[in-house]
Amino acid sequence: MFVYLSKKIAIPNQVRLRSVCWNTDDGWIACGGDNGLLKVLKLERPRYDKKTQGSHPGNLSMNQTLDGHTSSVVRVRWNENYKKLTSSDENGLIIVWVIHHNMWYEEMINKSKVGPVADMGWTPDGRKICIAYEDGAVIVGNVDGNRLWGKDIKTESELKCVEWSPDGRFILFGTINGDIDIYESDNGNKMVCNLRY
Repeated sequence: MFVYLSKKIAIPNQVRLRSVCWNTDDGWIACGGDNGLLKVLKLERPRYDKKTQGSHPGNLSMNQTLDGHTSSVVRVRWNENYKKLTSSDENGLIIVWVIHHNMWYEEMINKSKVGPVADMGWTPDGRKICIAYEDGAVIVGNVDGNRLWGKDIKTESELKCVEWSPDGRFILFGTINGDIDIYESDNGNKMVCNLRY
């Protein structure tokens, strides 16, 4: 037996999507695209029908467009533990959004002039975020918006992705050339081993 979820969601004016992220705890979906498009949708969980012994697809209970970005939204990441959404656009603008009375609002804005964000990610417990810029600049901050540390990571090619270890003690940075560097999350010191895929 195979089970799958199928739900078609229309994006206005056929705007090209650049990023999508699903908050599996609460059913939120964030969609970022060209022209500053950022939508947050809430997908209700499918309900089980005892008579037919099958599930009926969930409906969209919210479809909110968030205003704040003027260029293409290229990254969206959920902080499920703290009920926050972080978005960044191709100009490097980063916005942290929070939900209040069932509506999403800006909580923090970072108008850094560093450049395009390569990737960003929250620790599994949601207490820290790492923002990696394409040029190697890295910022680690806490959930309250305070900077814990920042540094320029020297790599042979531009940064492409960031991932936290499951315990939040280490940060992995991947480059477009396939190099992976490991750093300690509390101070940004590089670990001796490097990986390549």
